[in-house]
Amino acid sequence: MFTQLNPPIPLHVLEKGDGYAIGLIDYGQEHNLIWVTAIDATGEIWCAPNPTVRMQRNWTMGRGESLATLLSKREMAHTPAEAASQPAV
Repeated sequence: MFTQLNPPIPLHVLEKGDGYAIGLIDYGQEHNLIWVTAIDATGEIWCAPNPTVRMQRNWTMGRGESLATLLSKREMAHTPAEAASQPAV
């Protein structure tokens, strides 16, 4: 089942960035929800499975940024040149 979200919901998709969920796909009980999300920085549309989606912070609701989101943003900030120069762990 596809549900159009009106209004869109601000989300962070791990490894993709902040964006707005414009739709939700539910394939049933044996599957993750799929968030159809427009990414702010690139304009790309991604269908992100539920485990990779986090709510954005909301000061009014008292919700901070999740640790997974902080780590995702840190990883995304590294350029390929920086990543190549760091030793493998």
